[in-house]
Amino acid sequence: MIAIDAVVRPAQLEDEQFLWLMLFYASRAYEQSVLPEHVAATPELVRYVHGWGRPGDLGFVAESGGRAVGAAWLRLLVGEERRTVAYVDDTTPELAVALLPGYEGRGLGTLLLGTLFAEAAAHWPAVTLTVRVDNPAVRLYERLGFETLEIVTNRVGTDSAKMLLQLHPRNT
Repeated sequence: MIAIDAVVRPAQLEDEQFLWLMLFYASRAYEQSVLPEHVAATPELVRYVHGWGRPGDLGFVAESGGRAVGAAWLRLLVGEERRTVAYVDDTTPELAVALLPGYEGRGLGTLLLGTLFAEAAAHWPAVTLTVRVDNPAVRLYERLGFETLEIVTNRVGTDSAKMLLQLHPRNT
């Protein structure tokens, strides 16, 4: 792994355009043919960024050399937005994370996620995500403590792992 000098800062309202770009890169893990302009026109994706900064949004942006190069964010989906394969309950936000090409494999994703989860633990008991079962990121998520709840069919018809990370024990 080649280390990279980076700073991680909270995502701001003005980061919405960058989050759209990151959502494009995240969605390419499911559908290689997707184009940047398709992301904002895909109802299953719009819910993760549109109107960034509302209650239930929490995210961080990684910068290197003064340039945004990655982001990890959580959104608590409400109403009709909850109709996702990753949905667990009304108190568990969904994770989105991506890096610009060329920044993978340098520990930046782990840094972003660690920062995000440390802050998220003050707000939610757990975090959910889906990831294609053949995506190498599955190992990263498992290393961070995510557990697979079930295998689901994703929006493009392939298998994804629905995973959950307990941020602190649920009251029983």
